[in-house]
Amino acid sequence: MSSGIKATPERLEWHVGTVVEVRRETPTAHTLVLKVPNWPGHRAGQHVDVRLVAEDGYQAERSYSIASPPEEATVALTIERIGDGEVSPYLIDVLHTGDGLEVRGPIGGYFVWDIAEGGPLFLVAGGSGIVPLMAMLRHRARAKSQVPARLLYSARTLDGIIYRDELAGLVSPEVDVTYTITRDAPASWTGYRRRIDRAMLEAVGWSASDAPRIYVCGPTPLVESVATLLVELGHDPMRVKTERFGPTG
Repeated sequence: MSSGIKATPERLEWHVGTVVEVRRETPTAHTLVLKVPNWPGHRAGQHVDVRLVAEDGYQAERSYSIASPPEEATVALTIERIGDGEVSPYLIDVLHTGDGLEVRGPIGGYFVWDIAEGGPLFLVAGGSGIVPLMAMLRHRARAKSQVPARLLYSARTLDGIIYRDELAGLVSPEVDVTYTITRDAPASWTGYRRRIDRAMLEAVGWSASDAPRIYVCGPTPLVESVATLLVELGHDPMRVKTERFGPTG
């Protein structure tokens, strides 16, 4: 999924990463694992720019969040297909193991979380906005952190939940994962069946007095609604960090 945040090209150089693994996450989302030369390392929540160059010189750039934790040397990008997109269909349908891909990064220093910052941690995702939040959960797990974490994940369908099996494996007394399905929930589904609202945030998240560190990522309408509701619930706006995702161009 692409983010609207752009790079600062004067400080970053393009590198050709090599695809070393391709993983199918959902019917419309794949993860590309890249080995990038001279990769300096990254923080959970950062992203990279990706550039495609056609034979006639036409270029298209998109930004994608990094899904892999800082503890891994490779760079994992989870891409969701945009129906009329220029970039995502190529990355999903054409790119294969052994192919090269131009990337620039890592980028971003605001929407990031390190275990040293502590918690509790409240993560709210919409669709493929789960990607940078998954990097945070993976970072927590790899570092064997005891920081309590809660994830509230809104998806249109059950099949559209990215990393579903891995998220199930992360659940523990310190980690809670809650889903809400906004369309076509199966008859057997016993969880939430609506968009994230105030009552859901109160039921799933921490109270303002717990002073959680909050990260919200997804489509702009979801992010703006959730952030507003959290502030209305008394959470410090400075502790509510947001990242708006969506197609670009």
